[in-house]
Amino acid sequence: MTTLDTAAGVLRCFSTTRTEITVTEAAALLSLPKSNTSRLLRAMRDAGLLETVGDSKRYRPGALILAVGELFRTSSSLIGRADAVVARIVAAVGHTGYVSIRDGGEVTGLTYHPGTNALRVATPVGRPLAAHSSATGRSLLARLPDETIRELFAAPWQPVSPTAPQSMADLFERLEAVRRRGFAESHDEANRGVGAIATAVGSPETGEAVSLCIAYPIATVSADERDDIIARLLAGAREVAALVGDTSWTSGAEAPIAQ
Repeated sequence: MTTLDTAAGVLRCFSTTRTEITVTEAAALLSLPKSNTSRLLRAMRDAGLLETVGDSKRYRPGALILAVGELFRTSSSLIGRADAVVARIVAAVGHTGYVSIRDGGEVTGLTYHPGTNALRVATPVGRPLAAHSSATGRSLLARLPDETIRELFAAPWQPVSPTAPQSMADLFERLEAVRRRGFAESHDEANRGVGAIATAVGSPETGEAVSLCIAYPIATVSADERDDIIARLLAGAREVAALVGDTSWTSGAEAPIAQ
């Protein structure tokens, strides 16, 4: 493993539930000697990738990481266009919306629009979810060849809930439905009591793909409201696809596998 790989591993230690780490915690998470980890964290601090928290021995992401992350979010025309669509849908339906990307077997929200309804979903961005057990994840996985998906989830997984995929066969059955309908749906999976509907769009020019998702408390949404959200998301996806050249959206709701 190169130093760059290890530094990336350090950054992946951070999450919305772990915003700071010590040398001891990082060493344990990365299975590295404390001495090596300590030197690496100091070097990352000196380069602006990390910063120390006050006078403590804890580290958090540095200003350089935050600046690059914001640049990534704002420089992608695909993300910007998808985010504009999600914001518009949130304003219309009152439920929370996200734009997310996939990293390996996980998905992470990049942008977040809180709903305006009295009862709404309020999960912050930055929290990774298993791609096989979320609407956003399955909308993105459905764009991949089956063999790639098998490689991503070669190791057995523990189902996150009774309503989540229980096996690889279950996952592929759900992905086939996503490819046929153009959207993915989840109920009571990664977040209890929460439903979500998501669709994905990709840019042939950059190879990026993002998921547009609306999440809501299951108990508050009627069948007609669900159908309205689906229609708005599919229309928005086609709109973004036309702008970025995603030909998988040129006919109907189907999104063929990206080769």
